Amino acid sequence: MTPFLARFFSAFAVLAALAGNPAAAQDKLRFIMVTHGAASDPFWSTIKAGADEAAADVDVELVYRAPETFDLEAMAALVTEAVAEKPAGLIVSIPNSDALAKPIQAAVAAGIPVISINSGFDVGPALGALLHVGQSEYEAGRVAGDAMRKAGGTKALCLNHELGNVALDLRCKGFIDGFSGSVEVMAVVTDPDEVKTAVAERLEADAEIDVILALNATIAGAPAVEAAKALGDRKVRVATFDVTDAVLNAVADGAASFAIDQQPFLQGYLPVQYLAVLAREGVVPVSNVSTGPRLIGEADAKKRLGRPVAVEDSGAAPPAEAEQSGG
Repeated sequence: MTPFLARFFSAFAVLAALAGNPAAAQDKLRFIMVTHGAASDPFWSTIKAGADEAAADVDVELVYRAPETFDLEAMAALVTEAVAEKPAGLIVSIPNSDALAKPIQAAVAAGIPVISINSGFDVGPALGALLHVGQSEYEAGRVAGDAMRKAGGTKALCLNHELGNVALDLRCKGFIDGFSGSVEVMAVVTDPDEVKTAVAERLEADAEIDVILALNATIAGAPAVEAAKALGDRKVRVATFDVTDAVLNAVADGAASFAIDQQPFLQGYLPVQYLAVLAREGVVPVSNVSTGPRLIGEADAKKRLGRPVAVEDSGAAPPAEAEQSGG
């Protein structure tokens, strides 16, 4: 059993005990989740859905807040406001520790239990968070780079749609280290149509580019797939962080190499459960909980879409996953 699964099942053994404990019937706990992603975004809506389901399962109130667009100053203000409300627990993503350290440390100083999610694997506990639920962004990028290197890639683009988001910088850094070939970090906007145009122009300008890594499935992943497909016979391998139906279909059809799944539902679900157990039973996992990365290849994509999987595909080895230690 992997370290993650061991921690996962250990935590849920505690939850099972909690479910049968009459002492859990207390005043409803109120948790606040503040992230850098609006709930209208498909990825973040999955995190919110996980948090909402967990809140219903353990009968707590969960409030989700985020800036309308990526804005570190606005997010810091939301965390400060949350601390002033003195919730029973705070869940927060940390896309930039410099911008968010002060309000997070203020929460800890006020005695509010804090769990970080998504961005912040490497810095959350150092700021006082009890643990982080998510993936090491550097390691996820490194695994993707290693996979593309083994596939024969030599020159790559890493599409960054949020400059200033340290987590995305770490993804590209890990990709560069794992790929070992030439990598250009290309800044893109958050409009998918504009991303498709920009990528198409860059591919046309440099015929040696044969790999693209997108850091978001909707903003850059699907547009990059379309730009690569428009090249006809020229082979450009595309991979993206995160999973959408469009990306799964692209992977299943062979138009994309793989998707990097960090299991956002768990990033929403688990911290709510952990905070409820902490408040009611006084226990919590003692190290980070890794929800990714998992590379979703063709066979896995077909299974998720309910498509038939060829015998030769179903017997293939699963895509690479990163073993991560806690802390």
